[in-house]
Amino acid sequence: MSIQLGTVAPDFTQASNEGEIHFHDWLGSSWGVLFSHPKDFTPVCTTELAEASRLKPEFDKRNVKIIGLSVDTTENHGKWAEDIEETQGQKLNFPVLSDADRTVSSLYGMIHPEADPTVTVRAVYIIDANKKVRLTLTYPPSTGRNFAEILRVIDSLQLTDQHKVATPVNWQNGDDVIIVPSLSDADAKARFPEGWKTLKPYLRVVKQPGKTA
Repeated sequence: MSIQLGTVAPDFTQASNEGEIHFHDWLGSSWGVLFSHPKDFTPVCTTELAEASRLKPEFDKRNVKIIGLSVDTTENHGKWAEDIEETQGQKLNFPVLSDADRTVSSLYGMIHPEADPTVTVRAVYIIDANKKVRLTLTYPPSTGRNFAEILRVIDSLQLTDQHKVATPVNWQNGDDVIIVPSLSDADAKARFPEGWKTLKPYLRVVKQPGKTA
């Protein structure tokens, strides 16, 4: 199954290190980040789970729940969590799905037979409060994920959902943004009374809404 942007994230019920997860119910009205690991006791993913745990307060501030997935057992998850705390100095503080039967991996298309038919690829899905998939990423085994980038994308999505803007290249929270072309100048005046800089009719740069001086 191919997960397309804008489609509803497939629902599922699966075991985890924190008990059985009914995914849509677990998300509730929150956003979510689902990210997968090939299997337990892999070196790059050990560092990633620790970093995601360290950043959990940042996800919480954005009303985002994080959840991992590995095609291993709950028992192994527990042993892996001990390794993560020992080597990374950070306790695991969010659920990791135990997808030993490949239920979730198959639903989300995480098994790539040309890569390895026995394990999941390292995928990321950002899901909004309406349960719609807003971003997908797939990483090679040797490259650790950048969780600062995942947070940056969430900031962009939540900002652009609320205001008629888009975020330019290398945008960081607080930087200037772009008024979307579909918004007329007349409507833009109502939304952005302090004005904007017009570089081209389709490229209007404005201070980020809600940004304080």
